[in-house]
Amino acid sequence: MKNFTYALSFLIAFLLVTTRSNAQTANDNYTFSAGLKFGGYENGISGKYFIANNTAIEGVLGFRNGGVVITGLYELNQEAFNVPALKFYYGFGGHIGAIGNGYYRRFGGGSELYANNQILLGADGVIGLEYILPNSPIAVSLDLNPRIELATGPFFDIAPGLGVKYFFK
Repeated sequence: MKNFTYALSFLIAFLLVTTRSNAQTANDNYTFSAGLKFGGYENGISGKYFIANNTAIEGVLGFRNGGVVITGLYELNQEAFNVPALKFYYGFGGHIGAIGNGYYRRFGGGSELYANNQILLGADGVIGLEYILPNSPIAVSLDLNPRIELATGPFFDIAPGLGVKYFFK
């Protein structure tokens, strides 16, 4: 949790100190964004890079109580509800990580007690909306993240996610 607090403090300071002479508008697409992701499983740092106009890859370095998880996602993006600043995205990917002994909480479900350290490995999905704030380099996203855990399961779980990102052209 201490690492997450440091990362959050750094990102807020970065956003407050950084100025942009050419602010982005809601109609512009961005190439890269970095920010924070708050989810039902982990909270952490995220980065999203557009490899084509509507195709992106996203990575999340997530921290949870007693563990860390790296998630990679391949996402397709398109305009939602005829609003240029609002994007609908969906995709798939995977995760790998480790947790220490203790309770592994499932979102909206029970917890399991692990007596030893555990490896996490599985498949992930994502479906969500991203809104680019007008006249600013900030994007906010809300999504659902289904996950199939294979190494400690198998079991299926789903959780919401909230992202705040600073984007670059």
